[in-house]
Amino acid sequence: MIVADTGGILALLNGQDEHHGAVRDLYERDGAWILPWAILPEVDYLAGQRMGDQVARAFVADLKDGLFTVDAGVAKDLPRATELLARYADQKLGLVDAVVMAQAERHHARVIVTTDARHFRAVKLRISPPPRLVPIDG
Repeated sequence: MIVADTGGILALLNGQDEHHGAVRDLYERDGAWILPWAILPEVDYLAGQRMGDQVARAFVADLKDGLFTVDAGVAKDLPRATELLARYADQKLGLVDAVVMAQAERHHARVIVTTDARHFRAVKLRISPPPRLVPIDG
């Protein structure tokens, strides 16, 4: 299972991003990605700001067309996300990262698509073996 973080989706959407090729290759090989509910507003906003409204609207159309699976398990994610926020308070995790991590654990992700090495390397997830971070781990 593959769970995506905001930075991973932004890299996929932006052909000029340094990580676009690696992320696109993974998506083309295994497009069965789970997008946690918490990343959606962040992706929409940042895609619009960085790449324009046309890209942001295309992303929403991709969601509507089922190109990604959106996991809206708020009640399932918030307890674990809250634990992670408290345990790693010194890392200044945000809710979005904590939810991505909670969903990665819940889905036993083998890959997390993220460009956030700082947070995703600092947190020890309850997954064995730990998921690979793409594109960070190559």
